[in-house]
Amino acid sequence: MRGVDVIARILKAEGVEFVTCFPMNPILDAVAAVGIRPIVVRNERVALNIADAVSRMTSGRRIGVSVTQYGPGSENSFPGVAEAYSDSSPILVLAGANERSTLSVSPNFNSGRTFKTVSKWSESVLETAQIPLMMGRAFSLLRSGKGGPVVLEFPKDVMLADFEESEFAYVPTRRSSPAPERTAVRDLLDLLLAAKKPILYAGQGVIYAEAWDELKAFAEFLQIPVMTSLNGKGAFPENHPLSIGAANGLSRADQVNYFLGAGDLFFGIGTSFTRSIFIAPFPKGKTFTQICMDEGDFNKDYATTLGVLGDAKAALAMLLEEARERLGKAVDPGDGGAQEVQAQKGAFFEAWNAKLTSGEKPISPYRVISELKQLLDPERSVVTHDAGSPRDQLVPLYEAQAPYSYLSWGKSTPLGSGLGLIMGAKLAHPDWDAVNVMGEAAFGMVGMDFETAVRENIPIMTVVFNNGVMGGYTKKQPIAVEKYQVNELTGNYSAVAEALGGYAERVHEVEELRPALERGLESTRQGRAALIEVMVVEDFKYPGT
Repeated sequence: MRGVDVIARILKAEGVEFVTCFPMNPILDAVAAVGIRPIVVRNERVALNIADAVSRMTSGRRIGVSVTQYGPGSENSFPGVAEAYSDSSPILVLAGANERSTLSVSPNFNSGRTFKTVSKWSESVLETAQIPLMMGRAFSLLRSGKGGPVVLEFPKDVMLADFEESEFAYVPTRRSSPAPERTAVRDLLDLLLAAKKPILYAGQGVIYAEAWDELKAFAEFLQIPVMTSLNGKGAFPENHPLSIGAANGLSRADQVNYFLGAGDLFFGIGTSFTRSIFIAPFPKGKTFTQICMDEGDFNKDYATTLGVLGDAKAALAMLLEEARERLGKAVDPGDGGAQEVQAQKGAFFEAWNAKLTSGEKPISPYRVISELKQLLDPERSVVTHDAGSPRDQLVPLYEAQAPYSYLSWGKSTPLGSGLGLIMGAKLAHPDWDAVNVMGEAAFGMVGMDFETAVRENIPIMTVVFNNGVMGGYTKKQPIAVEKYQVNELTGNYSAVAEALGGYAERVHEVEELRPALERGLESTRQGRAALIEVMVVEDFKYPGT
């Protein structure tokens, strides 16, 4: 057997069902030979986004894998790896490389060296005999601790060299979920019970730990309101009486702003408390406690009064056990924060009802969001935004009622990521409806990969907001806009999608909107990707800003 055969056998043993790729690598023939499906994309970044979503939508139980060509293929994949790193997403990148003799010769691209700043681990495999050990280490890192991409670079001569079959031995890796110390859990509970208005702040660590039931049980027992990070959206059902919503940076529900100000202690569960323009800032004078998988996240952007290392699922179960022993019975809902949350939330949605039900022309993007909320089954569908206006319009108003029902992302916000992410989400949950919402600038970045969804039988529905401009930028650069119209874009994106083989419609009237969305969803349920282009008004008003 050859080095590539060893790689393929290991991927098969680790449960990998497909790899994303473009355009070639010796690994692809090897994985095809053992029944692993290569999914060919049009753009390496999209390949990484698809793999990224597979990991996110399975809580890392399935690891998304992408295979790149040496040189330009690896170079083009850098943005996707960097995005996965910013959102702590565990994906495996298998990069091709020049032969060992020229690997370090300028200007040959060296992935093992170049990706170190945007990965959990990045290394070159320089001996065929090292493949099992280094692949095992890669999967161990992907399944343990804080998430992040792992990059392994394989020179061509290493991949094609012989490997003695009798020497092959590999045991699939297992996930490690460390529990926190019992005394630390008791101290956390002390701080929570002593606070006047505590808030549970749930991050994506809750999703990766599959700890949503424990979070719900703990919040209900103590009647503590729950806010999520942007990436944690869906960790707690947003139709729950205790749900505040997601703390998005550039837009957020009014009740999020209210509780950011009113809360005195924020207990972060599976979150890094990262400060970013895309994450709502916490006011000064707050107390922060935290449980997460990486000690590097303590005292990072906010001073941590008590930081505890551990898995979110184990920690919440221990906290609930301690709370039951301490209090004896659950807090009466009438004595908790649910009524305050509901009052704030009710006022917010009432204030936005006019936008959500608007009959204006061009169509309001908020009306599209309202129609999607009514059409999609919250238990068997997944929605994701793209960067910019779609994110800031969707996140506060589209309620994620179940885990994975909203694929939220955004510490790094490259335009176009939503298309690859929704394809990966559909591959992870093939019997769900899968919808991404993007603007025309995002479509311009990755639109040709709609053909990937058609060709590879990944029936997703893309909704394109077309307002003829890069939404939100008109007022930010007024001189360039007035003199050179730098904000303007043009195109008939539904015509492009139809030419690429998908089902497509262009919607001008509100009365046409719901029937078009219904037809698009029906097309996906019949196995054909769909694109619904909606001619919308540019709306500068975002919730909570």
